[in-house]
Amino acid sequence: MFCKTSGIFFLCATFYSELASTGQPASIQNMMNQNKTNHILSGLLFVLLFLTCQPLSGSGNNTGLPKIDLPGIIFACTTVEVNLQNHPVIKDLDKPGGLVIQRRGKNSSPAEEVEFDSSGKAQLSFPEAGHYLVTLRAGDRTSSRLVRVMPGFLTILPPVLAIILALIFRQVLPALFFGIWVGTSLIAGINPWTGLLRLIDTYLVQAMTNKDHVRIIIFSMTLGGMIGLITRCGGAAGLVEWFSRLAVSRRMGQLTTWLIGLLIFFDDYSNTLMVGNTMRPFTDKLKISREKLSFIVDSTAAPVASVALISTWIGFELGLLNTSISSLGLQENAYWLFLKALPYNFYSWACIIFVLMIILTRRDFGPMWRAEKRAIQSGQVLDVNAQPLIDEEMTNLQPPPNTPRRWYNAIVPIGAMSVTLVVGLYKSGLDQVKASGHAISLYNIIGEADPFQVLLWAAFTGVFASFFLILIQRALTVRQSVEAFLIGFKSLTLAMIILTLARIIQLVCTELQTANYLLAISKGLLSPGLLPAITFIIASATSFSTGTSWGTMAILMPLIIPLAYYLPVNAGLPTHSVELTMVATVGAILSGAVFGDHCSPISDTTIMSSMSSGADHIDHVRTQLPYATLVALISVLFGYLPSGMGLLHPVLSIPVILLFLWLALRLLGKKLSG
Repeated sequence: MFCKTSGIFFLCATFYSELASTGQPASIQNMMNQNKTNHILSGLLFVLLFLTCQPLSGSGNNTGLPKIDLPGIIFACTTVEVNLQNHPVIKDLDKPGGLVIQRRGKNSSPAEEVEFDSSGKAQLSFPEAGHYLVTLRAGDRTSSRLVRVMPGFLTILPPVLAIILALIFRQVLPALFFGIWVGTSLIAGINPWTGLLRLIDTYLVQAMTNKDHVRIIIFSMTLGGMIGLITRCGGAAGLVEWFSRLAVSRRMGQLTTWLIGLLIFFDDYSNTLMVGNTMRPFTDKLKISREKLSFIVDSTAAPVASVALISTWIGFELGLLNTSISSLGLQENAYWLFLKALPYNFYSWACIIFVLMIILTRRDFGPMWRAEKRAIQSGQVLDVNAQPLIDEEMTNLQPPPNTPRRWYNAIVPIGAMSVTLVVGLYKSGLDQVKASGHAISLYNIIGEADPFQVLLWAAFTGVFASFFLILIQRALTVRQSVEAFLIGFKSLTLAMIILTLARIIQLVCTELQTANYLLAISKGLLSPGLLPAITFIIASATSFSTGTSWGTMAILMPLIIPLAYYLPVNAGLPTHSVELTMVATVGAILSGAVFGDHCSPISDTTIMSSMSSGADHIDHVRTQLPYATLVALISVLFGYLPSGMGLLHPVLSIPVILLFLWLALRLLGKKLSG
């Protein structure tokens, strides 16, 4: 009622003000022509009044039963839990009773009853937007509540707004903040003021107190400190001079970056930060645009880690697969299922090889071609309006005059960090395997390791090694060393703010059940032959919208894998078709999760690729997105569709995909010299 009354009051007040000023009822034309500024402000006030209204809800007669506790706002195609576990009235009854849901209004529907489980909990789902009467029944007593269910598409509004605004205005911080604000306002019952407060005092605190997120921040900024040290002591300049002997052209510089990206296969975070920071001075000298560097770095991070037989992804993936397999009562080994699904990870394989095609043919298209042309012709590795995710003080950091440019002052700290990372992963995983009593095997060890903990060990090892080399060589004074470390450390402040905002929007999307909505609206499209292709599209949309590959896998695997098993079984398909559908669908989930993680503006690895490469984040996304979309489209058309229908073996699908990617590159790409 408050919403309607406020709106009527506002319109009446506007009408009266016009009547008082003109002496006659205001016509629509008069109201548009007179005092337009005031009307615009009044319109904004009306929108604010509308947004601050709570959704229509109310309670019916209460006969001793508890009030039905529901969120302030409910979205269609999402799940809401009602918990009466500790209420004395319910505990005294032999049977907890149930909830009856009936849609009211023009499109009224038959009543649907939802039973409470033994713990007094019930899961409600509202298929469409509208008004619903929810009635609690326990014995002969009832308690009702009228609720308004909002359209489910609102759950994808925060990430979509953030992405669109970032791409349009090229300002990622305001775009992310606005997207988060919209999301928290929705959670708060479409209340912008409360949403802003919850953004500050709840979601920001949750993001900053998440252990893994804090570890990534410490690791990244400590690694920045190490880069500051090796730059200041002349190690980075020496490394560039050393690499210059190996690669004397732009093509060889890009190829070297690609090869190093393949070598650091065991972790995507380590890959992006180590490859980008190491190769940036080298590629700058060769006039390779920062956009191209960040593209190569990003394309050899998550895609490589997702298909590596030993990586930090393995344990997470195997845990999800094992849970899904166990729920079906199957005896399949999770690691064996992962291996069988590897050929179906079409996007990751195609993305890795497509980068190599671009490097070898020296062809680019779209925004990337323009970026490369600018770098070659003018020597500007960044656009004039670019805002790189690295502090300008860091880019101007130079060694003192007459300081020797020794390449090993850069290689030794990086090598020490890499060795610590590999040994640390083994040690961390081995301790966990022994504690859990699982079989001691290499994939179990790496899978059980805590990569975030080991990353901290590795970063500080690199810093200590760099300090040690500088002091024994007397390349810098202690004061100069500390200043260089702090410059490198604080150079990543902007990137860490963006990474934190990306983490917050992921939390908001989780609470809004964005992924569940995307899955719910896609269920009607599923069939055994089309399931792998549709699963890839769902996983891509989910990971792009939420910016997390692991979160996408965690959401989709428990939902899609049982569907991939029962759908062909219920259709009466033979055993080999059931296995094909399951394996192809697992590969589609892994591949689709990588796509969104690879190119979403709010993805952590995308942000870290921009950060380590010193690129403008929006420029990185804008130049990479056409390439990633092309690879995804061809992977669906010539991979998941024919393989899912049994028309083409996956081993043959990969060469077909690569052939069409090569043809597309020949058709769309323009050759650049260098």
